[in-house]
Amino acid sequence: MLEFMDYVQTAFHAQSRWNIDNSYASLTTSAHNLLDFHIPQGARLHVSSLSSPNFATSYTLGSRGVVDGSLSFLYSSLGLSIPSKSSDVALEHLVRGYRHLQELNRSDEVHWNEIWQHGKRIDRKDALLYGRLYLPTSTLEALYLRRISPTRLLRLNCVSDGNLPNGGSILALLQNDYGKYSTEYLYSTDSALLGVRGLYNFGYDPRSYEHDHGTPSLLPTDPQHDHQHGRLSAGAEAYFSPINKSGGVSCGLRFATLPVHTGFPYTMTLTVNPLMGNLSSTYAVKAGKDLALCSRFDFNVYSYESDVVIGMELWQRKHIPPEVAWANKLIRPEWKKADVEEDVNGVLKAQMDNNGKVGLLWECRVKELLVSLGAGFDLKKRERMLGSVGVEVSYST
Repeated sequence: MLEFMDYVQTAFHAQSRWNIDNSYASLTTSAHNLLDFHIPQGARLHVSSLSSPNFATSYTLGSRGVVDGSLSFLYSSLGLSIPSKSSDVALEHLVRGYRHLQELNRSDEVHWNEIWQHGKRIDRKDALLYGRLYLPTSTLEALYLRRISPTRLLRLNCVSDGNLPNGGSILALLQNDYGKYSTEYLYSTDSALLGVRGLYNFGYDPRSYEHDHGTPSLLPTDPQHDHQHGRLSAGAEAYFSPINKSGGVSCGLRFATLPVHTGFPYTMTLTVNPLMGNLSSTYAVKAGKDLALCSRFDFNVYSYESDVVIGMELWQRKHIPPEVAWANKLIRPEWKKADVEEDVNGVLKAQMDNNGKVGLLWECRVKELLVSLGAGFDLKKRERMLGSVGVEVSYST
């Protein structure tokens, strides 16, 4: 389940019109969400608040043999109009599951966002600042996001820790999203790492939209767009460290259905690391309104070793009385109350690999609280099958 600060950051991306899915880094997001979900360890309590549309705080207290915690603060120059109470936030916005790709949109023109008053520009570029202090280690984590332009985003991640070389590190990431393709350039002070990523979408080009007085038309000029039920994307990344004199490269493909597709939504990916000889293929499908399935096959051409992981996600919905369901058909959608639209009790996630390791996670709402309960098992260890067990409780206002 997303932590409150991650939920706020996701809202910042959405309200500033940044497509987080149009990136090589998000190529295998659906499979990652369904197979590599986080299992809590020990007990952990999160208390958060969105005191204003621009300012949020969060406090965490945990116990895994040693009591630890963290303090978090977030500021956004863009006012975020999102539900903040844990009883009001829909679970679909907090649970990382199957990711539905949306249609590509053309980026706004730079001058559309300009606001002039008395001959001076008064508009500001949207920015987000986030800081987190971990206790008792006193590790400091910071994040800075800035929308430089409608097609560009600057991201800075900083960590300060006395146990790290040079006392910490900084990762700078410059992202460019032009719809048809995207590029990323990164630099890390840790080993002076340099990297570049790119993703190209075949088929429809959102830049072909016609415009009328600065407003995008609803009808694209590309006739092929009306028949595009899926999107094929190809990408690659390369990175090199001059200090360690080492580097790496990978490439990948993704095909995913779009909202116009009338069958089951599905996503297929293939990633290759030629230097290490690793191949990884995934297949995720939304088999029903409440069920998603996923599998991943990894193979190394040098060692002939392989791994298989399968997983599922099952949503449990509340029972709606027939009279309420019938009333919903008679009233206009915008008149529905939030408690009628929210009919989710919880979601069950499960995954298992060919080595007998099993992970289970149940995420739900209990009155005003959000609860995540998980456990890991190793079926090959008959004397001690049960591994990690944990529970996380979140409350926000």
